[in-house]
Amino acid sequence: MSTRTINGVTLALLKGNIVEVQADAIVNAANSGLRGGGGVDGAIHRAGGPTIMEECRKIGGCPTGSAVATSAGKLQARYIFHAVGPIYSGTGEDAQLLASAYQSCLDLAEHHRVQSIAFPSLSTGVYGYPLDEAAPIALRTIIQHIQKPTSLQQVTVVLFGDEAFQAFENALEI
Repeated sequence: MSTRTINGVTLALLKGNIVEVQADAIVNAANSGLRGGGGVDGAIHRAGGPTIMEECRKIGGCPTGSAVATSAGKLQARYIFHAVGPIYSGTGEDAQLLASAYQSCLDLAEHHRVQSIAFPSLSTGVYGYPLDEAAPIALRTIIQHIQKPTSLQQVTVVLFGDEAFQAFENALEI
């Protein structure tokens, strides 16, 4: 685990499983149809139970670069923020959409007055975003947000595996 305090907010990098993390809101790496899937998405839906999918069906969908909120089902969190990151194409629009997906979750955190939020590394799994490009975008977006007045006290980026953790730790050093 690696931590920094910025404007009184703890920013932590943690290697682990996001469904086991204590936070008011957990971010799900969702697809635009909110249909569930593999990776983080599948793990959250399995651990949280069917009510999360029922709520996703009612919402219907979410554009790339945005996020929507549902309850957390059986998880200990109060909310799941379903963020849709871009499928990596190597264009400049990727970075804008990735930053927007993180920012949408941070905006939802303020709207719901949550004090803690846990993010996965959005778009770096099956969506193919290179970790060394995604990590600085994610951290820059989070840090810019918590430098302003915020309800957040804790932001945790939960990383699956050594490679992801190292990429984010390297980006945090910059």
